[in-house]
Order: sequence, then C-alpha cells, then structure tokens
Amino acid sequence: MIDVVVPGLETSVQDFPGRIGFWNQGFPPSGPFDSWSFRLANLLVGNPAGAAGLECQYVGPTLKFTQAAVIAVTGADMTATLDGTPVPLWQSVAVKADQVLKMGPAKSATRAYIAIAGGIDTVPWLGSRSTFHKAGVGGLAGSALKKGSQIPVAYATGTPGRSVKPQCRPAFSSTKQWQIEVVPGPDDDWIDAAGQARFLDSDWKLSGKSDRTGFRLDGPQWTFTSKAYDKLPENGSEPSNIIDHGYPLGAINLAGQTPIILVSDGPSMGGFINPYTVPSAAFWKLGQSRPGDVYRFKAVSVDEAQALRRALDALCSENSLA
Repeated sequence: MIDVVVPGLETSVQDFPGRIGFWNQGFPPSGPFDSWSFRLANLLVGNPAGAAGLECQYVGPTLKFTQAAVIAVTGADMTATLDGTPVPLWQSVAVKADQVLKMGPAKSATRAYIAIAGGIDTVPWLGSRSTFHKAGVGGLAGSALKKGSQIPVAYATGTPGRSVKPQCRPAFSSTKQWQIEVVPGPDDDWIDAAGQARFLDSDWKLSGKSDRTGFRLDGPQWTFTSKAYDKLPENGSEPSNIIDHGYPLGAINLAGQTPIILVSDGPSMGGFINPYTVPSAAFWKLGQSRPGDVYRFKAVSVDEAQALRRALDALCSENSLA
C-alpha cells in the first residue's frame, strides 16, 4: 500500500488505453491525457506500457511508501522530492520503506505521471482501472485521491537507474503556444471556405471552463454553408445544430459559436456539428496545455494522422530507454 498524505489537485488512477468498448453505454475511454509520458513512466519501472499509474494535474500529491518500491515520474516538472532529495524526471528511482514522495505545483506544462513497479492494483471496472470522475467509477472508489486513502500496488521488483533518452521525450511548449493537428470532418461541409480558413489561421485560447470532458476555446466567429440553414426543422434552429449523431474522440464540437474539444471523458453523441477532429497522437499536447495557452490548428489527412500515431507508439517502447 501507498498512503496518501496530501492528495494534490485531482490526482487520479488511470491506465492506457482506458475503458474501451463501452461508449455506447455512456462510459468514455478516460485514461491518461498525455499517454506518451504515461507509457514511458511504466516502461521505466518494468511495467507493461498500459499498467495503471497516477495522473497528477497542476499540483502533485504527497505519498508515503509502506514498502520498498521502484518509481518513475514523467511529464510536467512538479519538483518531486523523496525525503527532501530531488527526484529526477524521466528516470526510475528506488524508494525505501517509509520514504515520502512530495510533489508541488507544475513549473512547466500541466500533468505529471507516477508509475510504480507492479502497477496500481485497484479493482478493474468494465475492463479498466481508469477513473471516470463524473460517473464515480474506476480508480479508488471512483474518485480522485483523498487524504488518508491507501493505494494498493501489485508486487514487482523493478529496476532503478533506467532513463528515457532525451530525444524520445515530449517537448513541452515554453511559449504557451501549441500547434495542434486536426483532421477535417465529420461535419466540415457545414463550414464555408472562409470559416475554415479563419479556423486554421487564427489563434484559439484555451478557456478556464475546461476539464476532462471538454476543452472550450475562445476565438473568432464561425461562418456556415447553406447546408447549415437549409435543413429540416428536426435538425434544430441554430446553424451548428444537427440531428443527434455520434461524436468521435477528439471532436471539435461546435456549440453555437463555441468550439469544445471533446477529450478523454467526453460524451459519445449529441446534436452539434463537429467540423474537425483532433487525432489521438496530438492528445499529449492538449493534456500538457493550460488555460490561457494558445492553439494554432494544422489540418492533416487521415493517413497523416495514422502515421503520427504509429510514430508515437514507436516512441513508447523499450527502444526509447537507456
């Protein structure tokens, strides 16, 4: 067991790829936002890349280890220390019984990940240990870590002293500006040429009204094709309204004039159009951005998006470790 001394800001149990196959019943995949950092953390400690670990956002937790362990911390720099001694990022580290891991506010980026050799051993729910906060399922009793709770860990030895090669780590933006790839569709034909050019050529600021369900964006107005107006009444009165249909993960959901990127805990369907979709290989950038950061979108094809995902998966392998 690991004792939770301070829970941090919504620190949660996640696994990769999350809860797959139940979206039609209202349960999204969940899982880690930045799967690149998450998977490398697991590989560092000798776990399968998708084993359950901790996602820490903005402010990390303080944890006391009741037994010796091997851990790795990746992602955002939260100035982690072990009994006051700095813990290096992107390396596996030995922890002795009764030692305390303390993490603070993120100095850069947003989310850090903690992997423990053996993996977190909570009870899977619908095939996954990932926490889906809004439904209260997965993780530790369906919620973020709480002060005084205990985290069960499966037994494993692990190997300290491993590290991720510098060129195989994600590079977090220091300018608060991010290039985010998007694939046109499924409803890009509802936006006219001027509206599409404006979307791709404008700055979009991430709103503070964002969470694991959706990332709201502030930016210019959208303009529409005749299809958005010359439609049957059951489609709705607003140009962005459409008969309820399925939403892909990463859809840029246009609610009136407000685009919302539907992320890891997003809904599976609804009555708004989705002119563009953020591919899975770009989710790590979403997960490491914070309110006030600026997105610039770059259109890519389905083939290019799939190539980006294959390249990311190749980086999340033993070949990236030293």
